[in-house]
Amino acid sequence: MDELDRALVNLLASDGRIRLADLARRVGLSPPGAADRMRRLEERGIIKGYGADLDPAAMGLPLAAWLRIRPVPGNVHKVAALLQDCPEIVECDRVTGEDCFIAKAHVATVGDLERLIDRINPYAMTNTSVIQSSPVPRRLPEVSSQTGKAD
Repeated sequence: MDELDRALVNLLASDGRIRLADLARRVGLSPPGAADRMRRLEERGIIKGYGADLDPAAMGLPLAAWLRIRPVPGNVHKVAALLQDCPEIVECDRVTGEDCFIAKAHVATVGDLERLIDRINPYAMTNTSVIQSSPVPRRLPEVSSQTGKAD
């Protein structure tokens, strides 16, 4: 990625609804030039998509929690499939360490959280942390000239 690509990506990350003409003007390109660069960034998999930033609490899901999940032996794939099928789970990573998965859930009530945990517990041990606040909301890493360079 060159400086123009990085500038495009950073602008899109901060405002995914920016008009193409405004985006192009801010990076010093014509709209067709900016569109061509965006298409190439999409083809390379750098830009994976465009979407809205939604507030789960405003949608009636005020309770968020992180679940650390340790499948019982032989159930890693079963737990992964189960997590994929749970609409309450909004993101999940397979990690190293004692736990195999860390998943984030949004639910309406403590009872809903309990039902989610009860669906997982036959196949895994869980440790749940309710999110009180988010001093650093989810964000994309800033793309700089140093991004991706080895020391």
